[in-house]
Amino acid sequence: MIIKELNGKKPAFGENCFLAENCVVIGDVTMGDNCSVWYNAVIRGDVHTIKIGNKVNVQDGVMIHATYKKSPTHIGNSVSIAHNAIVHGCTVHDHVLIGMGAIVMDDCVLEANSIIAAGAVVTKGTIVKSGSVYAGTPAKKIKDVDEDLLEGEILRIADAYVKYASWYKE
Repeated sequence: MIIKELNGKKPAFGENCFLAENCVVIGDVTMGDNCSVWYNAVIRGDVHTIKIGNKVNVQDGVMIHATYKKSPTHIGNSVSIAHNAIVHGCTVHDHVLIGMGAIVMDDCVLEANSIIAAGAVVTKGTIVKSGSVYAGTPAKKIKDVDEDLLEGEILRIADAYVKYASWYKE
């Protein structure tokens, strides 16, 4: 793994985090407890702050970045960022699932308890209201998050990745 200080900023990690051997975390990155950063994921805090809460999983091939002096990236608690997603210069609140291959652009706000479907492109400045499922290109609301989606997908996946990470520490 590459954990690199840059311009006097060094990544900081909470307790019980799993970092895959070939992930990259650079610069002004702060991560909470029970997080995981999987294979080939890159979290590049070289141009602005990246703050990540507790129980966040950054799955294989994910890229998290920001925009220089303009758009930091803030990610809340119990967030799953699925394989090959791009999260760039935006705010992601608690209990959010970002699907495989999705792109979330600058100045977007993903409110709590929301889902971004696989392959969706959330264009610059979009506000995803709490409890919404967004899909498509550009992403639009397609339905509400019901209890089955909240418990069976958003929270289940966040919990599952804490378990999966524990397998790698044994």
